[in-house]
Amino acid sequence: MSSYQSINPANNQLLKSWPSHDEAAVSHALEVADRLFHSSWSKGDIQPRLQVLKKLADLIDSRAEELATIASKEMGKLIGQSRGEVKICSQIARYYAENAERILQPQSYPSDLGEAWVEYHPIGVLVAVEPWNFPYYQLMRVLAPNLALGNPVLAKHANIVPHCADIFEKLVREAGAPEGAWTNLFISTDQVADLIADDRVQGVALTGSERAGSAVAEQAGKHLKKSTLELGGNDVFVVLDDADLDEAVRQGVQARLSNCGQVCTAAKRFILHEKIADRFISQFSAALSSATLGDPLDEKTTLGPLSSADARDRLVKQVGEAVANGAKLVTGGKAVEGAGCYYQPTILTGITPDNPAYYQEFFGPVAQVYVIGDDQAAVALANDSHYGLGGSVWTRDIARGRKLASAIETGMVFINSQSDTSAELPFGGVKRSGYGRELSDLGIKEFANQKLVVVAG
Repeated sequence: MSSYQSINPANNQLLKSWPSHDEAAVSHALEVADRLFHSSWSKGDIQPRLQVLKKLADLIDSRAEELATIASKEMGKLIGQSRGEVKICSQIARYYAENAERILQPQSYPSDLGEAWVEYHPIGVLVAVEPWNFPYYQLMRVLAPNLALGNPVLAKHANIVPHCADIFEKLVREAGAPEGAWTNLFISTDQVADLIADDRVQGVALTGSERAGSAVAEQAGKHLKKSTLELGGNDVFVVLDDADLDEAVRQGVQARLSNCGQVCTAAKRFILHEKIADRFISQFSAALSSATLGDPLDEKTTLGPLSSADARDRLVKQVGEAVANGAKLVTGGKAVEGAGCYYQPTILTGITPDNPAYYQEFFGPVAQVYVIGDDQAAVALANDSHYGLGGSVWTRDIARGRKLASAIETGMVFINSQSDTSAELPFGGVKRSGYGRELSDLGIKEFANQKLVVVAG
C-alpha cells in the first residue's frame, strides 16, 4: 500500500492513493535536474524563467476554485482559507516575476582593492521537504525564488497531500518550465537522505517539525550542504492594558482557529495584562465556543477538522497531559465524537514552567493563556520559549509596541495585527524555529552563489 494517500479528514474517506517513486525514478529525476542546471535555462538570460512565473501566476488565478477545493478536501482547510492560500501563491509567483531581475542585479562594494561587486548565481539542484498545512504556499515559497534564480528543485511533499503535490507540479510544467525545474517525488525519508548525500545536490530547504528539521540538518551538515529550516512556533499574542480589546479578541480568535490552529505562526500563547485579562478571557472564550464545526466546503463552517486522525490524537494526548500536570480548562478540551478529525476549541490557563505544555507547540485549536503585570514580565514570558518564529503585540501606544517588538526574541513581530505573510516580506525564525529566510529579497539569495568579483585598481 502506498504511504501517499489523499484522505478527507472531514469524514475519513479515502479519496485516492498515489504510487511511490522507486529508485530508478528518483535517479532519473536527479539526472534531469542536474542536466538542466548545467544548461542555458539555469545559467542564461533570466527572462525566460520570469515568463514562466508570470504564466504560472495567471494559471493559478484562472484555476483558483479548483485548487482551493482540492486543498480543502485533502487536508480540511476551510474553503475560504484555501482560496486565500491560492491567492497568495499567485502573488508570490508574480512578485518574483516582476522583481527578481532587480533584486539579483550585481551589488557594488566600495574598496581600496579596486572596483568590486557581488553577483548572484544559482548553486545547483535543491531538495525541498515540505509540510501539509499550506500544501501550495509552502511549495511556492521554494519554487518561485529558485526558479527565478535558476536552481532546479526536487520536492518531497507530505504524504497526506499527494493531490496538491501532483497538481502543483503539473501547473509548473503547464506554465512552460522545462522538465527538471520542479520535480515532485513521492519518496521516503531514507530516499531524501540519499538525495542530500548526492554530490549533484547543493542545498536543502525544509519546512516541518523540529524532529524532521534536525534529521535533515544533520544529513546536510554531514555532507556540507547549505540548508534552511522553518520549523515550529509557540508564538505569543501580547495584549497590553491600553489595547483595542474588541479588535484584539476578534483577531485573536482568527489567529487561533485559522487552519484549525495548524499554523506555525499562529498565536498560541496569549499573554494578557492583568488589567484586561478577565474581560479578554470572557470575550475570547465566548467567541471560541461559538465556532461552527462542519464540512470545510460549507461556507457557514468556521472551524474545520484537523488534517488527520494522527493530528487529532496527538492533540488529545497533549491536552490530557497538560491538565494532568495542573493546567485548568476554561473551555473545550475534547475531540468531537463521530466521523472526521474534529477537536473542540480549547483554552488552558494555569500552565507553569514545570508543566510539559509550557514549552510545547499545540498544533490545533488550543490556546494557552497567561496573565502578567507589566511589559517586562510580558517580554520575559515571551522569550522563555524554545521557539522564536513570530508574534504580535497589541497596544494603542506604538512607541511602547515598538519597544516590546524589539525585545521579543523571534524572527517576526506584528504590532496591532495577527501574524501574516506577504511575498515582499522575509519569513523565518530563530532558536528551534529554524534558520534562514524565505520570500522577499532575502529568500532568493539563500541558495545563491554570492560571488565577489574585483578588478584591481
